Amino acid sequence: MPHFKSHLHDEAGTAALGVALARALAPGLSIYLHGDLGAGKTALTRALLHAAGHVGPVKSPTYTLSEPYRVQLGGRPQTVIHYDLYRMGSPEEFLDAGFREDFDGKNICIVEWPEKGEPVLPPPDLHVFLTVAGQGRDVELQASSALGQSCLQRLSFAPNL
Repeated sequence: MPHFKSHLHDEAGTAALGVALARALAPGLSIYLHGDLGAGKTALTRALLHAAGHVGPVKSPTYTLSEPYRVQLGGRPQTVIHYDLYRMGSPEEFLDAGFREDFDGKNICIVEWPEKGEPVLPPPDLHVFLTVAGQGRDVELQASSALGQSCLQRLSFAPNL
């Protein structure tokens, strides 16, 4: 499966990647964000949601576990659900909350800390790995499905060199 690697020199680079990802989204896409605290997972999601047309704040759903947003994708309304599973006590909480039903092939699901939901979390279409590297971030995107592959093929991003 294809992948993309880059170095993001600063937060503006992370935001630019979020904007580029917003342009490559497709209904039903699930994106899993991996990285330590402070790696830029929420910053990337915030930029993506604002680029997709969300007006207003985007906060990490650390305590609510999920936050839905309505955006426009190709001129059509689209639901994007942002999950932060960091404080989830067990994978069963994911099932008990009914979150698995959100992965219905229509919603776009973005999941921070997906390892907290294993093994009940549905498989992703795209993995995004963010690693702190000096003042910036190293990023790698890995497609793990045909939908993720098509997302990466649509991705047009020139890192801030």
